[in-house]
Amino acid sequence: MSKVGLFYGTDTGNTERVADLIKDKMGADIVEVHDIATAKADEFAQYQNIILGQPTWYYGELQSSWDDFWEDFKGIDFSGKTVACFGLGDQADYSEYFLDAMGFMHDIAVENGATPAGYTSTAGYEFDESKAVTEDGEFFVGLGIDEDQQPEMTDSRIDEWVAQVKEEMGIA
Repeated sequence: MSKVGLFYGTDTGNTERVADLIKDKMGADIVEVHDIATAKADEFAQYQNIILGQPTWYYGELQSSWDDFWEDFKGIDFSGKTVACFGLGDQADYSEYFLDAMGFMHDIAVENGATPAGYTSTAGYEFDESKAVTEDGEFFVGLGIDEDQQPEMTDSRIDEWVAQVKEEMGIA
């Protein structure tokens, strides 16, 4: 079975914790975790299935390590790869920018040839705007986590999403 490359960025540790939960629930023998702060662009080439994660900072900004890596990221060829995204945000205090960074990652990956996976319903969230929402407004382009307003929902959201992503990636 091919490995899944999970690339995340974190400043407070919340995204790292979510990445570790995803790895544990998917299978530590399947998922190889990379902190984007030390990752290299050529590492993406070794994976058929990729998970990307980061929080949205302030007013729709990228997490600092992703910001530093962004130009390299925009040059990665995702052709023939399945990519699922997860993002962290605060739907109350940053309601106009909820999960924007996840939307940015998704859009670059798809523009560069990725087959997207892991879309989730926007039901159960209350926010004003998001660049991580499909055109019809029904879905996020990945898994949305809000550790500030809904931390009690994180585990169940990850459980459901991991099952969905494993199926979409063809992982038994």
